Amino acid sequence: MKKRILFFVFVSFTSIFLGQLHEVGLSLGGTNYVGDIGKNYYFSPNKPAGALFYKYNWNPRIALRATYSYLPISGDDANADIGYRKDRDLHFSNTINELAVGLEFNFYEYELSSDDKTWTPYLLLELASFNYNSAEENPATPGEYRNTNKTSYAIPFGIGYKSKLYGTLAFAIEAKFRYTFKDDLDGEFYDSTNNMPTGLSDIDRRNLKGDGNDWYMFTGVSLIYTFGRPACYTNGL
Repeated sequence: MKKRILFFVFVSFTSIFLGQLHEVGLSLGGTNYVGDIGKNYYFSPNKPAGALFYKYNWNPRIALRATYSYLPISGDDANADIGYRKDRDLHFSNTINELAVGLEFNFYEYELSSDDKTWTPYLLLELASFNYNSAEENPATPGEYRNTNKTSYAIPFGIGYKSKLYGTLAFAIEAKFRYTFKDDLDGEFYDSTNNMPTGLSDIDRRNLKGDGNDWYMFTGVSLIYTFGRPACYTNGL
C-alpha cells in the first residue's frame, strides 16, 4: 500500500514538473513619470525603454517572473497643465535600472500546445528594486544641490494581453505602473538655461516635494520565446 501511495505521489509531482514551461522575452516600449515636474498623465510615454524577462509557468494560470528593465524618464514644466509649473519652467531627466520579481495571473488557461488556449489577458504583480540619480539639498547651503546615486523599492502592477504568434513564439502587450516610496525621482532638475537652480524660492522647493510619492510607468510590446516543453506537449506547435 505504501509503495502504491509513493508511486502515485511520484507520478503526480513528475507530471507537474514536466508540464512546466520556460519563457524568455524582450520588451520594447516607452516610459513616463508622474510627480512634481511636468504633466501628470499615467498613459503618456515619452521616452524609449526596454526590458528582458524570464518566466516559469507554474501552471496554465500562474507564471513566476523575473525582469530587468532599463527605464529613462523625463518631465518638463513647459508641458504641464498646472499654472505654477509653467511659470517655474523646470525640466529633468533620469534613468532607472530596475530588477523585479513577481507573478502573472492569467484570466484563462494559457497553453501554446493546445488549439484553444493560446491567448489570455493577465494581471501582473511584482516587487522591485531600482537605482536612480537624485539631487539632495546641501544642509549647509540652502538652495544648493548635489547629485547622488540611490536605490529604493517599488510595487509594480500591471495588465496585459498575450497570444501565440507562431510555433514557440508569442507576443504580449503590457502596461505596468510603479508606485514608489520616494519623492525625488525628479531630483536632477534644471531651469530653462539647463543649469541646476541655486536660488529656488521656498514655494518652489515645497512644490518640488509635492503632495505624494512619485510614479513611473512602462507601456510596451514583448516578443516571447517558449522552451523546455517535453516531447509529449509539442502537438499543435
